[in-house]
Amino acid sequence: MLWFKKRPDAALPAAADEIVPAALPLALDGGVFKHFFTKLLENAGQDGGIENYLAALGAKQRVCVVTLERARDAAFSMSDIEALLDHVFTARRRLRPALEQLGAARAAALVGDLVAGAAPPAQRLQAFVDAMPGTERMDRESLKAATKVRRAAWDFAAELLHFSDPVKFPLMSRWVWDQGTQSGALRELIRGNDAMREIPFGNDPGLFEGARRWLAERIAEQGVYRDVHFWIDLVLAQAYTTYFRSVTAGSLGADFGRGVTAQEQLRKLLGIDATGSGRSRVKKSGIED
Repeated sequence: MLWFKKRPDAALPAAADEIVPAALPLALDGGVFKHFFTKLLENAGQDGGIENYLAALGAKQRVCVVTLERARDAAFSMSDIEALLDHVFTARRRLRPALEQLGAARAAALVGDLVAGAAPPAQRLQAFVDAMPGTERMDRESLKAATKVRRAAWDFAAELLHFSDPVKFPLMSRWVWDQGTQSGALRELIRGNDAMREIPFGNDPGLFEGARRWLAERIAEQGVYRDVHFWIDLVLAQAYTTYFRSVTAGSLGADFGRGVTAQEQLRKLLGIDATGSGRSRVKKSGIED
């Protein structure tokens, strides 16, 4: 297999030096991981092969890096924001109106601080979310809408941080783990999670990094040593889409789950789904379909 490179050194090519991995308060299960790993290979084999998924994630990273470079100068525009949003499924339908309200210059400054600021990553993520407009009005509907925007902003910021340097930063999107809803891919890696009312995981970056180190070790045990950061994303996406397909409804809505294959869902969740037309999938108005 082309993605196997037989060498015994560490699975991750570099330490995540800005985020200290935390010990997980509840163990993930190696047998459950193997189930999702095997399922990932089976599904990918029906969708052009695992190399296609890895190549698509690599292409997404290159788009993010090139576009994020423009956030450092005055040329950064709403078109750049749209290019980034188009690769973040959980944000592409909600966030553009809020970022447009802020303006390209302010959005560029927020993105720049997010990916290259001096503060710890947790503070940078929260600062991006807190900058979103929409909380000026205090009526119930306005606050509900603002909450949805902030959730989308978290996912957008989490993906930008991760894909700016996927070796250095774990993916911290809500579908990986969301303490508020007690849901996410990490829950699915815990044996017997259905019987647990509460999972004692927080939302701090150290938890995501601790889980990522554990996953890197499990992936290395399968003989995989190249592109491990993307393999981790794929296993997490497989775990979450498997969960999602086992229930009748979910927080990602009908656009994610109606009439599509497991492979399409995985691609969509990771933002590597193709339109077939080249047109943007970003929703430009704040009005829901």
